[in-house]
Amino acid sequence: MTAKPSIFSSPSRYVQGKNAMHELGTYLKQLGKNPLLLSDDTVWGLVEDQLTDGFQKEGLPVNRVEFSGFATAKRVDDTVQLIKDNGYDVVVGLGGGSAIDSAKAAGFQADIPWVSVPTAASSDAPTSTLSVIYTEDGAFEEYRFFPRNPDLVLIDTQLVAGAPEKFLVAGIGDALATWVEARATAKGNGTTMNGGHPTRAGAALAELCWDILWNDAFAALDAVRAGVVTPALDAVVEANTLLSGLGFESGGLAAAHAIHDGLSAAEQTHGLSHGEKVNIGTIAQLIMEGADTEELEDFIEFSTRVGLPTTLTEVGLSPEDTDVLEAVAKAATSEDETIHNMPFPVTPEQVVEALITLEYTSRRVREERGLPEPKLYVNKH
Repeated sequence: MTAKPSIFSSPSRYVQGKNAMHELGTYLKQLGKNPLLLSDDTVWGLVEDQLTDGFQKEGLPVNRVEFSGFATAKRVDDTVQLIKDNGYDVVVGLGGGSAIDSAKAAGFQADIPWVSVPTAASSDAPTSTLSVIYTEDGAFEEYRFFPRNPDLVLIDTQLVAGAPEKFLVAGIGDALATWVEARATAKGNGTTMNGGHPTRAGAALAELCWDILWNDAFAALDAVRAGVVTPALDAVVEANTLLSGLGFESGGLAAAHAIHDGLSAAEQTHGLSHGEKVNIGTIAQLIMEGADTEELEDFIEFSTRVGLPTTLTEVGLSPEDTDVLEAVAKAATSEDETIHNMPFPVTPEQVVEALITLEYTSRRVREERGLPEPKLYVNKH
């Protein structure tokens, strides 16, 4: 049997900068003449004027349809039909992950270019070759994989600076997992989302992502509170979006994201962001792999100070919720989950034990280091 190759992939073009939305028309014109734009009303209110100016300059029509809710199989199919009925030749997901995931999936099915235009640095989904498809109720249903990355990713850092702080916090939670998972995948014989083995380039970018976050996260959050673009915010936007995206896809996912997927099945967590659930998964992974005590405790302190949940209590669960934790663990260890990239076999029992231990470890660290008591996060959204 032939060994799997190592694979690295990336978007055809990545554009990041202050007021970059003005330039979207310039880059889209290289891909098509009749774009379809998917966005919710809130996002459209933020981008319409800048985007329209740029489109008019390039002679492109503004074809926008309202998109809200989750990226579901039905929404993707409906978008494909819209593309075919109107002769759209490029599809753009504007705003959050659901619009972007729907644009990717619909673009692939309709065989036209697809473009990601996130308005917050809240996850690494915009650059990737996959979409996360949910049920109508918001539970994880499946990953859909595509043969290439988006043709264009464009992110306007001024929009990120103006977005609620919680979005940047969520992106940091997602991105902090990237190096933790990539190094675990490299230690084993893991397979990345590309279907090959991890590359050294993917691992290096994942580690750079980690270094930037530890250096610049708090200053970047200050910039968002002030509503301005600073070098620290620019660095963290790149870490959350590009470096985390390339790092996870070409470096590998492991337990953290699998536990996220398991937590998504628990109704108590439905009000949480992707990054908040991932952060619980990252701590559980560090516990499972027997991470150095100082590293584990520093991670708990750092992510608590950033504003991420580090206990079950904060995600609406408790160590006594045995049935729910067992269901989470069963989902996290299903046959096709990324948890099997860990350099040792993982059982549902180990996941449950790590999640229960996490509550007590995090509470101890918070007390020892003068951090606030855990409170419920779900109601924040």
